[in-house]
Amino acid sequence: MILDAHGHVGTWPDFLIPDPTAGGLVAAMDRIGVTAMGISHLLAVGPDAGRGNRLAREIAERHPGRFGVWQVYNPHHRTPLSRDGVWGVKLHPDVHQCRLDDPRYDPVWELGLPVLSHGQTDSPWSDPEQFATVAARHPDVPILMGHTGLWPSGFARAARLVAGHPNVFLEVCGSKSTGRWIARLASLAGAERVVFGSDACFLDLRIGYGRVALAPLAPADRALIQGGNLARILGPRLP
Repeated sequence: MILDAHGHVGTWPDFLIPDPTAGGLVAAMDRIGVTAMGISHLLAVGPDAGRGNRLAREIAERHPGRFGVWQVYNPHHRTPLSRDGVWGVKLHPDVHQCRLDDPRYDPVWELGLPVLSHGQTDSPWSDPEQFATVAARHPDVPILMGHTGLWPSGFARAARLVAGHPNVFLEVCGSKSTGRWIARLASLAGAERVVFGSDACFLDLRIGYGRVALAPLAPADRALIQGGNLARILGPRLP
């Protein structure tokens, strides 16, 4: 089973996306063998979280079993959140310019669902150190650190910062990620703490999964990273 933790649909104003459609994602998933992908709509990450979340749900309903919804929470708009029909909550502190450890995110942590957040080393909004802070405050909430901090110069630091917080998982998508780095993160943090994500449709799903497929990993570790860990995190929320 291959589960992609980090996907999107829609367009973004300053990033070329050749095919922003759910149909294009499904075609790529079928070609590779990806069972399901967690998506947030880019309209929700951007100007309208409420409408974007509704669009993401409609897409998931049109493609049953293929997409899980990460509902986006905008801390400035206090976006309504749901416990039903979603994988969890998507945060983007850098777009919303609100630190991950800011109290304005309290409704998200109180919900108790898995959280996927953009992470970016040395960002004032989402540095991995802030993941360690919120993980300590909310040890029962599974937190996926998007991009493992984004920059390779910070990958090892990100793994060290969250080593003592078993509710934090290192999600590996990003144009700077490599198969060797994925294997190193598994060695640093344990394969049970690393989760595959592609960042499609921003980035090419084929390349994203290829890094995991060809990474120098033991078969059991690859199985955990490419789907087993996310299945455990989601539990009954996974169809």
